[in-house]
Amino acid sequence: MKSKKIAINTLALAALTMPMASCTSDLDQYPHTETTSQQVYTSTENYESVLGKIYTSMVTTGQGKGGQNSDLSSNMGYDYMRCYFNLQECGTDEVASTWLSGDKTSGITYLQWDANDPWVSDMYYRIYYNITLCNEFLRNCTDTKISTFSDTDQQLLRHYRAEARFMRALFYYHALDLFRYIPFVDENDPVGSFTPPRYTPAQTAAFIESELKSAVTDMCPASECPYGRASQGAAYTLLAKLYLNDEVYTGQAKYTECIDACNNAIAQGYTLESDYSKLFNADNDKRTNEIIFALPVDAQKTVSWGSTTYIICGEMGNTSSDLNVADYGVKSAWGMFRSRGELPAKFETGDNRAKFFTKNQTQYLDDITNQSQGYFMTKWTNLTDAGQTASNTADGGVDTDYPMFRLADVYLMYAEAVLRGGNGGSYDQALKYVNALRERAYGNTDGDLKQSQLSLDYIIDERARELYLESERRTDLIRFGEFTTSKYLWQWKGGTKDGMAVDNKYNIYPIPNTELTANPNLYNENY
Repeated sequence: MKSKKIAINTLALAALTMPMASCTSDLDQYPHTETTSQQVYTSTENYESVLGKIYTSMVTTGQGKGGQNSDLSSNMGYDYMRCYFNLQECGTDEVASTWLSGDKTSGITYLQWDANDPWVSDMYYRIYYNITLCNEFLRNCTDTKISTFSDTDQQLLRHYRAEARFMRALFYYHALDLFRYIPFVDENDPVGSFTPPRYTPAQTAAFIESELKSAVTDMCPASECPYGRASQGAAYTLLAKLYLNDEVYTGQAKYTECIDACNNAIAQGYTLESDYSKLFNADNDKRTNEIIFALPVDAQKTVSWGSTTYIICGEMGNTSSDLNVADYGVKSAWGMFRSRGELPAKFETGDNRAKFFTKNQTQYLDDITNQSQGYFMTKWTNLTDAGQTASNTADGGVDTDYPMFRLADVYLMYAEAVLRGGNGGSYDQALKYVNALRERAYGNTDGDLKQSQLSLDYIIDERARELYLESERRTDLIRFGEFTTSKYLWQWKGGTKDGMAVDNKYNIYPIPNTELTANPNLYNENY
């Protein structure tokens, strides 16, 4: 068992004194208060612990091992990243879910969900629970509140405050991307009976941009940032993502701003990891050269049954499969999903990013629930660099961290923004960045592109090859106009074997009906 360098430990308290804004009693969506803010915010160690809670709330569901003593009562009971993965991957050309009924993924798999979908609801409430954590931290980390601390401690707390603002911006970015028209609440709003207003996408995007640009100066540069915490590089990467998708969200193109943010992220000094596989194994905490922001998962310290445990155990077949799960460091296979046939079809011979188990598996799916149909994806593992099993996945989950942001994604965002007409970059540099990824994938220059080959159509496929199973695909397909339309069909899109276009309303998830009842300011336009 390895010992990870995890910079922030979790404190077994919610550090909150109020219910989450506008959440409903029937779902019991309340933070479990165990102490008061006055007791918590008395030392830098306690501030650090609460900040740790904000980070770990993305991969755990409560205070105990694997989410015991849960923070929220929810439909499915799983963590933020399991919800996010499902909403970003299950309805796309990448993932074919097995347990459609038992895991209640039929709606998101077939692009047929409604405002009562359990995964959509759980994602919404996870986001706003995490925003509540950030707001309470920031409410207690103003200059006035920390004025009694030493100058050194105040400087440290300003770093923590900037990170909490980054995390809140990340949560609001996810809310914007998934739901578009959302409630907004920050640390300046009253606690208790306050009913948040409904923000437009333009209002939310402007808030995220302002927060990140303001907070980044107080965040640590990448070279000084402890592992597991957000650096300036993470802030610039999130800004790039916001700008790249701004035309979808608000109708305003910001590709020049995207290039600038990418340049700022790259200037932090990141470099590509030479071995693609090592970005997704149990020693990937060592890949800080490429991984810009990681969510630590640890079989002893941060046990999760979602996040990377879900991906690694979930991609392993468990019914009449020839796949030996021990080869990937897994003790118990879950058989949650396989690839849809269109994903492996995007890879050419020699591309070492194609991590699929194909023996006795068909590429395409006549029956989406049949585990012998669709290749098993083996990109993620629970193996160390030495090829050893890192943890007992049946007892403590996996030991593989979740790389939320990577340099490879920044390279691809830069290239796409250039192709979309952004200024401040160059076509030649875009080609160099894309070919750097290709040369890693092939181990040589055999996969290099010529100038005439670099196009937006190429970028959307290259993003699939580089970033599959990293919770990017839905957002990418929407940005390229392919998620709901007939422009690109894949098997079982829309619930039919050959795929079909669906209503454009499915580009946006609905605010849950339970929340509409609680907050009269909210409504869904098309559901």
